[in-house]
Amino acid sequence: MIIQTQKISWLAMAALMIFAACSNQETNEVSEEPMGDNVLLKEWTGRYGGVPAFDEMKVEDVKDAILTAIDLKLAEIDVIANNTEAATFANTIEEMERSGAELDRAFTYYGIFSANANSQEFRDIQTELAPIISEYRSKITQNELLFQRIKTVYDASQQTPLEVDQQRVVDLEYKRFEMSGANLDAEKKERFAAINKELSSLYTSFSNNVLHDEEGYVTYLTEDQLGGLAEGFSKSAAKIAADNGHEGEYAITNTRSSMDPFLKYSTERDLRKQVWTNYYARGDNADEYDNNQIIADILRLRRERVELMGYSNYAEWRLQDRMAKTPENAMGLMEAVWPAAIARVAEEVVDMQAVADKNGDDITIEPWDYRFYAEKVRAEKYSLESDEVKKYLQLDKLTEAMHYVGGRLFDLDFTPVEEGSVPVFHEDVKVWEVTNNTTGENVGLWYLDPYARQGKRSGAWATTYRSQSSFDGNKNVLASNNSNFVKPAPGEALLVSWDDATTFFHEFGHALHFFASDVRYPTLNSGVRDYTEFQSQLLERWLATDDVINTYLVHFETGEPMPEELIAKIKKASTFNQGFGTTEYLASAIMDMKFHLADPTDIDVDAFEKETLAELNMPKELPMRHRTPQFSHVFSGEGYATAYYGYMWADVLTADASEAFAEAPDGFYDKELADKAVKYLFAPRNSIDPAEAYRMFRGRDAKIDALMRDRGFPVPES
Repeated sequence: MIIQTQKISWLAMAALMIFAACSNQETNEVSEEPMGDNVLLKEWTGRYGGVPAFDEMKVEDVKDAILTAIDLKLAEIDVIANNTEAATFANTIEEMERSGAELDRAFTYYGIFSANANSQEFRDIQTELAPIISEYRSKITQNELLFQRIKTVYDASQQTPLEVDQQRVVDLEYKRFEMSGANLDAEKKERFAAINKELSSLYTSFSNNVLHDEEGYVTYLTEDQLGGLAEGFSKSAAKIAADNGHEGEYAITNTRSSMDPFLKYSTERDLRKQVWTNYYARGDNADEYDNNQIIADILRLRRERVELMGYSNYAEWRLQDRMAKTPENAMGLMEAVWPAAIARVAEEVVDMQAVADKNGDDITIEPWDYRFYAEKVRAEKYSLESDEVKKYLQLDKLTEAMHYVGGRLFDLDFTPVEEGSVPVFHEDVKVWEVTNNTTGENVGLWYLDPYARQGKRSGAWATTYRSQSSFDGNKNVLASNNSNFVKPAPGEALLVSWDDATTFFHEFGHALHFFASDVRYPTLNSGVRDYTEFQSQLLERWLATDDVINTYLVHFETGEPMPEELIAKIKKASTFNQGFGTTEYLASAIMDMKFHLADPTDIDVDAFEKETLAELNMPKELPMRHRTPQFSHVFSGEGYATAYYGYMWADVLTADASEAFAEAPDGFYDKELADKAVKYLFAPRNSIDPAEAYRMFRGRDAKIDALMRDRGFPVPES
């Protein structure tokens, strides 16, 4: 086991003195402990290289922690920027990599409050801090002295290249500053920073509005309205209702994990329409929480900001450092798949309408009917019912299955830590120690926060509290997976759908990417957005392997393995409903790109969405996966803005790589190919250009053919 120890560098000591001098101007006293008793700033202690004190964090400490840590980071940056020695990789780039330890720790807690434990008190603080955080970032990227030092190192490296990973860090840092307006004149820099500050407030407002509508629109049912719903789901709904003061009723919350199974199984069509409407109207209710004007403002400001740097539109600026490189390349992929996707939807609707007519239901398929009748078609065509499959998909067993895959492919062992030995921020969070099976050394900790609750954002995601890097001593990884499963009633097994199980594996793929990291510098843990989903999408494929199915997909009551005939039905139905899944996703991805290519002047967001979907011949029977007013990937920040297409770009790689495993001598558990995947696709993170890394694994570029075969679509002619 490696214990992390931190020494105070000359940089940190100098920055501490600058901070202390600024903070104690009246007394001229130098404080060696500027963070005082604020636990959010303190160095992490304990085993595993130190762990966050999640059990001690308080929302009232957030503001002071962030403000103090920002001042410390800026002081460190000033030391680097004002260094009188000639700029070198060691005294400039490495010192930047080393800076900001206190802020990293503070942001870890900030992220938990934002995503997992949100409250009105925190939202008020977040609203206040958002422009301050934006301003802090601008102070770094627009620090002229700092940029000139980075440029000096960069220019020198073009003549005399550095070591491969050092060169990658320099290239990434130079590009980051360049894309952040470092080359602008003073007037444009000032406007650039002002735009960022305004955008940060808009992103916070957007997120808070979506969260408000998720919490504020709950559908309560009576016992006679439970038709078609599974007993376990109903029990969970009863508990949620009781917890919210509605004893004797059943709560359908306004989250995907509650909405989706209700729309699949409820026989109450009017209620399906109500639940569907609540969900897809989030942020679009013409009230004080409506997001349409916020989106219009975001689009306008994003365009103005990139025009300062000479770009025609936001997409052109954003994609230059992605695998796609240009919006035309990204759109080209989506447009190649779109016709086959909507054609398949038309076929699926015909099948569903036939079932409805056969049952004498006297309806025309509407969006709130799609999931319900798709299940009936699945049962009729493949004799496969999702509810039957769910009986073999227990969350606990799926967790074991993921750990098994992690062991077989990555040589990692996951062992539950003793309860109470590692601090957690909620009693539902469980923790595992992650160990390298070959060396016996601790790799880090894996946290799992599986259940939905008030104050937790919807969806599923993975994150790190500490990433691996080795240039200042190897750092253990602290990684977390977060889901929003409806918590089962006490004593009940948590059963999930095949789609939810796939998502569970997907997010664990991100965690394995974190744990497999083998890089020297923290910057190299950054992801390329249209590549970073590839590794996690690839991990989804192991859910359907025989080893997992035969060992871990067992009946929740009898413990019997899944019958061979049911396995055969699942595999036979693997391309079922691909029209729905592909179209609802692609509609959101195309809309993301179209919004950022359009002229944002006086844009009517709602009208633009309707008109664009009409031009695409969007099937009326289903919505975008993320309607624009609730599209948090794109409008609560910039991580996925003009990059939502990246899931499909990554899926081209996924399908192609999966065929390599399928063709390997030992299939998906082929040791030689697994080692190659870890070496080239997981361990390097961003230390190698993604396209080159994939070629090193596959021996060639990926082809779209595998994706089309995967989804049961016609393969385009070469």
